[in-house]
Parts: sequence; structure tokens; C-alpha cells
Amino acid sequence: MDKAQNNLIYQIKDKPPFFSTLVFALQQLLAIIAATIAVPTIVGNGMSQSAALCGAGIGTLVYQLFTKFRSPVFLGSSFAFLPSMFAAFAGGVTAASGYVGLLIGAGLAGLVYVILSIIVKFCGTNWIEKVMPAVVIGPTVSIIGLSLAGNAVGDAVGGALKDGNGSFIMDTHAIICLICALVTLFTVIIASVFGKKMAKLIPFIIGIIAGYIVATIFTLIGNANNDATLQIINFNLFKDMKWVPDFTFVKAFFSNEPFFWGTDTAGNAISFWTYFGTIAVAYVPVAFVVFAEHLADHKNISSIIGKDLLKDPGLDKTLLGDGVGSIAGAFFGGCPNTTYGESIGCVAITRNASVITITCTACIAIIASFIAPFVTFLATIPGCVMGGVCFTLYGFIAVSGLKMIQKVDLNDSGNLFTVATILIAGVGGMKLLFGKITLTGVACALILGIICNAIVNIKRRKQKNG
Repeated sequence: MDKAQNNLIYQIKDKPPFFSTLVFALQQLLAIIAATIAVPTIVGNGMSQSAALCGAGIGTLVYQLFTKFRSPVFLGSSFAFLPSMFAAFAGGVTAASGYVGLLIGAGLAGLVYVILSIIVKFCGTNWIEKVMPAVVIGPTVSIIGLSLAGNAVGDAVGGALKDGNGSFIMDTHAIICLICALVTLFTVIIASVFGKKMAKLIPFIIGIIAGYIVATIFTLIGNANNDATLQIINFNLFKDMKWVPDFTFVKAFFSNEPFFWGTDTAGNAISFWTYFGTIAVAYVPVAFVVFAEHLADHKNISSIIGKDLLKDPGLDKTLLGDGVGSIAGAFFGGCPNTTYGESIGCVAITRNASVITITCTACIAIIASFIAPFVTFLATIPGCVMGGVCFTLYGFIAVSGLKMIQKVDLNDSGNLFTVATILIAGVGGMKLLFGKITLTGVACALILGIICNAIVNIKRRKQKNG
């Protein structure tokens, strides 16, 4: 498929000029950085942001190796495994055993992907097309973007509180944050729509710089007047920089605090196998849920680049790369990895699908994790600025899903019911918790869509055979 057909500026195998590639890679890094370092921040327990960034880079390189550098996908820290990671620390007797639990859990989750890869290798992918056709995958991809919409809006207003009706209470701080977010958003739009040559390819960098400058001005004014409501950027982060990442395997096996399984904090006797079982129950079911997101993300990027990645390099290879990459990434950063919608959105908006760019992003992520000032600078980018960027990133994911169902006949009541069920379940935030296992809104929507599509197909088969 040529550039005119898929509307890409750089194809998968294209090699942009060296310095341009570095700039494009930095833009990809900015697109994924907030979510990647957010996971270890949320989990706490001493987990390192820079180690997670390094793990994301290593995981992506492993993925690229298994897919033979044919898939422009970046892997980053997965939010789906947050409850699982909490369980690892809750079940461990010491912090060190908690980190061992992270490694065990990532290994088990990766093993699920390896097994699924083997099944696909021998059974093919035709069953996927039957179980999850465009009428199911399309709206599910849209849900991935729409389910993140609340995060983008919340970040844009600086995490403002809501009143009883769900409206954001816009105090001075929230208004300033919204101004920074809108400056970022409109700068991205203007650079992408009206920009020439390079500007059209790096709208996120231009937008983030514009938003950061505005946020810095407000912060300096706030510091001068001792007004906390204007202090958007936390420059104090530079005071506590760590120059070497706290890698998970180091904290698990080379910590001064030994890990053991004897008695828990309440004095109850436990064994390693009890702990192992807890980790298995927490991680393995989530891996099957993330498998659904893996399919949706690869279907999405396939529609964007005009090439079916489930056939070339093949779903078996993308699964194997994702699974082994997740294990490798967690070995360093503790977080199981997953395909990143932010990265896919970046590819869609910039029309740059060059795998060289993704590979360079992974390398920069690894190198940057050892450069404390750089990682800290990235951490100082205000949430409101990233919120402005994510308006477009998450929105493009949602739109990409809708494009998948353009050729679906929605006058057919069966198709209409399937799409409607998925959208309502996803937009309505249908998350289900079974013990320590959480079915995300995307997973619930996909499962209901598959069931609904299967039901309506019963009638279609009868009509065909009748």
C-alpha cells in the first residue's frame, strides 16, 4: 500500500533523517511518559519511575526483536495490573518479598501470552475474525479512547473537585490549569493542521513546550507572590533526584532486607506456595483481559497504517513479543508492559509509522532513565499540559475505532445491538471486581460485544442454512 492510500508520511520501513528521527522519538517519549511513570507512583512501596521507564524501553526492544521490526508499537507500564501489583506487596512479608512477587507475577502474565502465542501459531487467526469482527473490535477500540477521556479532562483542570452534579468547581488553580491545557491543545492543533514540514510531524513537542512556558510563567508569578494557586510546576522535584534507577531485580535479590515466607504481620504462618498462589490468582486472569486490549490495539494500528499486523508479522509474534517484553521490562521496572494507545495516537496524528522511530524511542527511554535531570524534567511537566495533549491522543483512538465500523451495515439490527451494547458498557464504565480480579471497562465491553454478536449470528446462520 503506498503513501497516497494510507496517508502516511513515513512508512513502517522508512528511515527518516538521523536528527529528525531523534526529534520524532522524543515526541513519542513525551506521549507515553506520563502514563509509564504514573504506575510506579501509584503503587508506591519505593518503586522507581526511572526504572519503569527503562523497563518500558527494554520491553519495547524485545517486542521489536520478536516482531522483526515490522510493528510500530511501543510497550509501557500497564494500568490493568495495578491491583495485581498491590496484591504482590500486600502478600509479601517484607518489601523484598513484595518485589519478588512483582517478578513472579510478570513471569506468569508473560507465560499466558506465550501460551496464547503457541495456540495462535497452530490454530491461525481466522477464529479471531469470526469471534471479533469489525462490528465488535471497532467500538471496542473507541472505548479504549473514551474510557481515558475522563483522565484527560481531569488533568486539564488540575484535578479540580466536583460538586454534587458532577461539574468541576473552577477555582483559580483550576482555571490556570485549564488555560495551560488549552494553550497546549490549540498549539498542537495549529502545528498539525497549519504547520509546514517538520512542524507537522512534531505537534506534540511544540504544544508541550508552549504549555510548559505558560505554566512556568504562572509558577514564577506564584512563587514571587507566595500564591500556591498559581504554582503549576513543582520544581522541588530537582532536589531529590536519584541518579541510578532502583531496578526491581536489585531490590528483590540484593536488598539488605531479606525476603522470606514465614509469618505475616499478624503472626499467621504462610508459605512460599501460598504466596505464589496469591500472585497467580492476581496476575493470570488480568493477562487474559489485557490480551483483549492487545488485539484491539493491533487492530487499531493496523487500520491506521493500512497493514494487517495480525498477519504480518503475525499475531503469534506480537503476542510473543508482548509477553516476553513484559517479563523483561518488569525485571527492571517491576511493571508488566502493554501496548500503548498514546503511542498509537501519536502515530495516527503525525502519520509517522517508522519502526526506526519507535526503536529509537525505546533506546532514549533506557538512556534517559540514567540521566536524573532529564527524567526529573519530564516528571515536572504539569498534568494539565499533558491533559491538553491527551485530548487529541485519546480522541484519535476513539475516532480510529469509529472508522473501523464505517463499512459495517448499521441498518442491520444485529450489528446495531452489538455496537450499542459495547458503547454503553464501555462509556458507562462497567468495571467488575471479583475478589482481587478486576475486569476493566474495555474488557467488559468486549466480552458483552462478543456474546451479543454470537447471539445475533445464530439467526444469521439459520437464515443462511434455511
